[in-house]
Amino acid sequence: MSKPAEVIPGVYHLKVPIPDNPLGYLNCYVLRGKEGWLMVDTGWYTQEAFRALEDQLKALGSGVEEIRQIVVTHMHPDHYGLAGWLIQLSGARLAMHHWEKALIESRYLKYDELLAQMAVIMRRNGVPEMSLPRMQRISLEVLGFVLPAMPHITLFGGETLSSDGFSLEVVWTPGHSPGHICLYAPEKKLFFSGDHILPVITPNISYHAQSGDNPLGDYIASLKKLENLEVSLVLPAHEHTFSDLRGRIAQILHHHEERKEAVLQAMRGRPLTAWDISPLIPWNTGGVPWEKLGALDQRIAVTETMAHLIALRYDGRVQKLERDGVFYYALL
Repeated sequence: MSKPAEVIPGVYHLKVPIPDNPLGYLNCYVLRGKEGWLMVDTGWYTQEAFRALEDQLKALGSGVEEIRQIVVTHMHPDHYGLAGWLIQLSGARLAMHHWEKALIESRYLKYDELLAQMAVIMRRNGVPEMSLPRMQRISLEVLGFVLPAMPHITLFGGETLSSDGFSLEVVWTPGHSPGHICLYAPEKKLFFSGDHILPVITPNISYHAQSGDNPLGDYIASLKKLENLEVSLVLPAHEHTFSDLRGRIAQILHHHEERKEAVLQAMRGRPLTAWDISPLIPWNTGGVPWEKLGALDQRIAVTETMAHLIALRYDGRVQKLERDGVFYYALL
């Protein structure tokens, strides 16, 4: 069993396992208050994840019934999935950004329209009909890992959440998800980064039916507005804590410039679809060739390629063409 680690006095890092995922676990953070815990992100809705949380809180001399507030950085299953169950057990109040709240029903409850929208998007970006059904429906496999709950507190960015000695500023950081938020404790110089900034890997930035029209542009702008924050320690949702926020931002910005250049090189002056371009990008697949990748990995690659093509279009470096209902991109 993982043991809770004290980050600074009153702030603890709990590891919540994620099933069958290379990330291994979610970093859940709990802040001790006189009335109970404030929790940042929850983990998947599985018995294994719940027991891990329960055991680690017990090691702190507490229990899930003492959770008073849950702040979800975004509504992806590994961050939001357990929220509904924890609320039922503790009566905790859930806080999330209004864009994430707006997506709960269409993502987890009434998702037929979303599936239809994704089929249109992938078809218009060149995904062949033989690959389309599996890529369209692969997202349904995570539904069992979420017990949906509507938030009690709707955030917009700029609010301050308090927990006995901690003032947490809500920072809206769209990109990975349209309503992704981070939390900043200026007195402690702590930054809870969710999936927005991770120490080693970069978060998935994809174009899809719920992403907004330029998710990579949103993400880059969200990164840049954090460059001058005074931060001593970053607490990400995956991997490990780290200290050099500004340096990591510079690395991620450089990564996305390199990826844009790779997209431009793959085009070689020819009008191509996102599906055409995706196999030509140097993805980190562990040596697995494109044609052997699973439906989820291919979907992620294609939708990330879309996001980079859209950003390049807004940068004035490519143009978007339409032929027989399919989108092609060409160099300018």
